[in-house]
Amino acid sequence: MQAGKPVLYSYFRSSCSWRVRIALALKGIDYEIVPINLIKDGGQQFSEEFQTLNPMKQVPILKIDGITIGQSLAIMEYLEETRPTPRLLPQDPKKKAIVRMISDLIASGIQPIQNLSVLKQVGQENQMPWAQRAITSGFNALEQILQSTAGKYCVGDEVSMADVCLVPQVANAERFKVDLSPYPTISHINKALLALEAFQVSHPCRQPDTPAELRA
Repeated sequence: MQAGKPVLYSYFRSSCSWRVRIALALKGIDYEIVPINLIKDGGQQFSEEFQTLNPMKQVPILKIDGITIGQSLAIMEYLEETRPTPRLLPQDPKKKAIVRMISDLIASGIQPIQNLSVLKQVGQENQMPWAQRAITSGFNALEQILQSTAGKYCVGDEVSMADVCLVPQVANAERFKVDLSPYPTISHINKALLALEAFQVSHPCRQPDTPAELRA
């Protein structure tokens, strides 16, 4: 690997990994990917080698500037503080709080409840309805919030960390066959964001570890 280049440990379908890939693309940061297959061999995240990187046994992990960072929001906060252009957090404290609120709503209030590790615990036949309930409950709240905060994107007309969290979660909703018709604001913002290059190049269908049948 090239010395000094950031290294992202990622799984193509991981929505948390996708968040970081979007942020890196938006900020124009060149990096290398080390794929970690969360399914193969019982999950490569459980290997001893990977556990030394992240005792939580989760992706993403970003090695950058001589440190190793886990948790997608912590990674994005670090990128924002060290590479602030373009901004993912507004300068205005009130707007910044709204962006963080929406990001946390998704990253803490929706995604973990329908994550692979949780779905494994509820039984194969219950996975789809469980995930649908978790996402629907979160999207009911999110749609209401976005109706008062959104411009072109989640908070006004500038792409923010909230948008970086939104798109992967909508993809999860589609994967679990959630009816998105009750969420026109979410759907409209998602469509606008998917037209942006950073969201396209980081997409799960365009990753080094994307299976051939899922590539676009």
